[in-house]
Amino acid sequence: MSEILKIGNRTITAEELIPLLASYQMLPQLRRELIIDAAIASIDCTPEEITSAKQQFFAERQLKSEAELKAWMEYQGLGANQLEAMTVRKLKVEKFKHLTWGKKLEAYFFQSKAKLDKVIYSLLRTQDIGIAQELYFRIQAKEQTFADVAREYSQGPEAQTGGLVGPVELSQLHPAMAQLLSNNQPGLVLPPNRIGEWIVIVQLEKFIPAQLDDSMRMRLLNELFEGWMNEQQKQMMLSANSSDDSSSLSRLA
Repeated sequence: MSEILKIGNRTITAEELIPLLASYQMLPQLRRELIIDAAIASIDCTPEEITSAKQQFFAERQLKSEAELKAWMEYQGLGANQLEAMTVRKLKVEKFKHLTWGKKLEAYFFQSKAKLDKVIYSLLRTQDIGIAQELYFRIQAKEQTFADVAREYSQGPEAQTGGLVGPVELSQLHPAMAQLLSNNQPGLVLPPNRIGEWIVIVQLEKFIPAQLDDSMRMRLLNELFEGWMNEQQKQMMLSANSSDDSSSLSRLA
């Protein structure tokens, strides 16, 4: 048995490595990183980009001297070539995202916009339809404000804020709640509706349309990248299962 790694008093052999990675559930992460390595293999960076990436890499890890860098490399088990590759890896991944999906972002944004829009709304919930009707009429008659009624009667955490919730993306809400709010006008109190186990009274306070700014672009790029990654991992699993089936058939032949 060949020894390939020593950690403290523990020596790990080549035969032990894969079972250990599997038992610690680290193999999926290893597969993910190998998929990324293959994807960014052809990505080039300018000398200026590499210098900037290195500076950022060292700053993020608070490596301020050669001694600190050497100690960190030894702890990580890294050689000079591995360090070089690691310092620009994040940059290459970001360039891969932009090259692959950058021109599709605007179309993807408008396709996804309905779930990205945000709302601020007031909510009052109870499980008693009779109480809900009474409270709705009080609000409509201006006997009490929505905030006062929610603070006194609402049975969810929104009671602590006088019923006020948000800003929150429509995609994060129950579909029925999202539909109520997306089809509502600010300031209009809707009559009681049943959503799940609750009877709710809602009032849209503010509708906040999503904007394709820099932070949104980064978020959408990451979404597209993760969707692609999930598909790559799925294909890898299917390929592995297919190979296992073929091996089984060969043994039966």
